[in-house]
Amino acid sequence: MSRLLCESHADINNDENMESVKKSPTGLTNKPEGRVLVLYTGGTIGMVRNEEGVLVPIANAFIKNLRRYPQLHDREYAEKTFGAMGPLVLPMTATDNRRVIYNVLEYSNLCDSSNMTMDEWIRIANDIKESYEYFDGFVILHGTDTLSYTASALSFMLESLGKIVIVTGSQMPIFDTRSDGLDNFLASLVIAANYSIPEVCVFFGTNLLRGNRTSKASASSFEAFHSPNFPPLATANIKIEVNYRSIFRSCNLEKFSVHASLNRNVGLLRLFPSITSDLVKVFLQSPIEGVVLQSYGMGNLPTNRDDIIKELRAATKRGVIIVNITQCATGCVSDAYEAGKLLRKNGVILGFDMTPEAALTKLAYVLSKHEWDTETKRQMMQTNLRGELTVGQPPTLQDWDLVEAVAKSLRLSSTAELQELGSILFPAMLSAAVIRRDIIKLESLQRYGADISQANADGRTALHIACCEGDIKVVRCLLKMGANIHIKDRFDRTPLTDAIEYDRHEIIKLLLQCGAHFHGNALLIGERMCAAASVGNTKRLQSYLLAGADLSQKDVSGRTPLHFAALHNHPETIEFLLENGADPHCLDILGQTAAELAETVRAENATRLLASSRRNIVVESTAKSHT
Repeated sequence: MSRLLCESHADINNDENMESVKKSPTGLTNKPEGRVLVLYTGGTIGMVRNEEGVLVPIANAFIKNLRRYPQLHDREYAEKTFGAMGPLVLPMTATDNRRVIYNVLEYSNLCDSSNMTMDEWIRIANDIKESYEYFDGFVILHGTDTLSYTASALSFMLESLGKIVIVTGSQMPIFDTRSDGLDNFLASLVIAANYSIPEVCVFFGTNLLRGNRTSKASASSFEAFHSPNFPPLATANIKIEVNYRSIFRSCNLEKFSVHASLNRNVGLLRLFPSITSDLVKVFLQSPIEGVVLQSYGMGNLPTNRDDIIKELRAATKRGVIIVNITQCATGCVSDAYEAGKLLRKNGVILGFDMTPEAALTKLAYVLSKHEWDTETKRQMMQTNLRGELTVGQPPTLQDWDLVEAVAKSLRLSSTAELQELGSILFPAMLSAAVIRRDIIKLESLQRYGADISQANADGRTALHIACCEGDIKVVRCLLKMGANIHIKDRFDRTPLTDAIEYDRHEIIKLLLQCGAHFHGNALLIGERMCAAASVGNTKRLQSYLLAGADLSQKDVSGRTPLHFAALHNHPETIEFLLENGADPHCLDILGQTAAELAETVRAENATRLLASSRRNIVVESTAKSHT
């Protein structure tokens, strides 16, 4: 994994890429890039047929075949830009917003989905963690049989997720003449590179579904997965239409992290007529710690089975967490009936409308939280942690009341016109509220249905504006409302970029606390720091330092900020750079150090400072050699 990341990082930071082609081989002007990491774990999608026509996984065949298919790899552009062994690149059309660049990590032991275990879930989660800052989104290629379990588990394990993770696969191999794999893979790549949906999702057919809301519904249909109790997050037809109001956004002011342990002592127990109490008793024995009970209808079990109730009560008293969900494909459990109340009375908790996959993986996740006591774990199982359950909606103005009122005055009526009006009105009103520092209005707009991360025509969100304006209370409010810190505008700027360019130091710290990081080309960051050093803008350099930049980062000519501070004789800036670790020995493209540049242009103050620094380094080096 580390080797792939090094190669990917080299692609991003390749000096030749700084002068990347102004036009692609097709004549289309260059556009911003969206970078995606594909984790190929196994499954039908990447299989090939052997001589007998049997589907088998063959190591490295998937990536080699991808490079041969023009709809999956723009070979001419990729080789011209990155070299023959660089990342894969999707072909570009005039309507695309970003060029999709993707790397594929093929697992050494390709795994049939029926062989998937918690160990594989942990490996996938850790691979995403290792590569999180280098990519805009992630696509996991997976067999279909246990795909919903993996998607559900990852949704809990990936904590404070700020980027999209899409799990997909196919019913037929991607390289077959007729396959659903091609559309599933291409749509997943495009969505992962272009859309701000910070969730673990499943893409299949034409629908992007919340991962922990899905179940496999068909063994043979191309529409193999359904989301019984929650609408699609997006649909991919001629246009990709995203339901931004349905997106679950983390409201914790925390960095992305991975919870890489799961409790394996969990299980599914499905009631059936004449089930014996002995079976229930054996199932609930140690080491079991959590059980998903699939009951009838709205959460019912036979009220005349005191023997079963006795075993359930004994288990909950021992600390076993039993979560009641329905056997039905849709709907949820409740305690409206006597049977449901009987279960609640004996310690069984409601799982509301969770799928079996979500309930089981959530139990494994919650029970592994050793810092929580049993009562906290019971409460967490009934709390909506990642959009996996519906407890009941609070009274809000979720309908398009505001938009509909404006639409009526403009005599607009179609759904498309309403959606377009909302996409114009809400970003404008959110931005206006940010500029006025009106937190009450921001909260009100969200209640009216505004997506707090909805972008305007330039791709800029309320958080971008707030980071420019500099009111940390507004920024904190937006982050608590779920604003996404990773969204790039049409100029490839993130909220962190804006905070740096406006020297909002407290906001930079807050964004970093929430997991913000540099995106894009390191040489471009080096150029911006060099420009700041050229005019002696020490405050800007401090902003970059706070954000985690390397003050010795070179520009395309091999010069560092120290070179430019010396060249233009800015002693305060030189002092700041040297005090914060800038390397005075870096050579530019002509083989000159910052000190030599200062001498060349006769910048006396700069020459004196750098000479003094050089003497100090020699003294320190001599002292170390003696010790």
